[in-house]
Amino acid sequence: MSKNLIIAIDGYSGVGKGTLAKALADKLSLPYLDTGLLYRAVGRKMLDAGLSVDSDGVVQIAEELTQKDWMRNDLRTPEIDKVASQVAAQPKVRAALLDMQRHFATQQGVVMDGRDIGTVIFPNADVKLFVTASARVRAERRWLQYTTNPNDPAKAEQIKQIEVELMQRDEADASRAVAPLRPAEDAHIIDTDHLSANEVLVKALEII
Repeated sequence: MSKNLIIAIDGYSGVGKGTLAKALADKLSLPYLDTGLLYRAVGRKMLDAGLSVDSDGVVQIAEELTQKDWMRNDLRTPEIDKVASQVAAQPKVRAALLDMQRHFATQQGVVMDGRDIGTVIFPNADVKLFVTASARVRAERRWLQYTTNPNDPAKAEQIKQIEVELMQRDEADASRAVAPLRPAEDAHIIDTDHLSANEVLVKALEII
């Protein structure tokens, strides 16, 4: 298999894109990039600097972003979930990160996941996957990531709140003017509602 293979994985928040992408990258010995972390990192630095999402300073943050920034361990929080969506809706920020994402794949290929990989970043990717799942299932998975108490009596209420937030994020991502979230016309759709992570990996490998 070609070492410069480009695999684009798109899908909704909390759908398991990252789990699949990491597993594929490991299986195929390809580099991996979670592009969502780029927007999370910009959002984190924006909050740290006290900037508004539409300020020129946020564009500068995107232009100067380094791997150290997106490797921070404080990027996966409910607060950053919301901010990342706002940051990703800014055309100038997306433009600032475009070349970085494309350059990442130039030497060795890549498994890259996000929301516009197959439609904007790599419209000619060798393989395009669009991963989906219901908001309820995604909320349950996200709750398990966040919780420190699996027996929390407020579990049902918390999952419902996460579900509402995910649906709001879906709407924001799908309706933004620049690079809206949608499957590429030639993408293979994988519904993960009733599949384990390993079953999703097997299905993706069959497609590839």
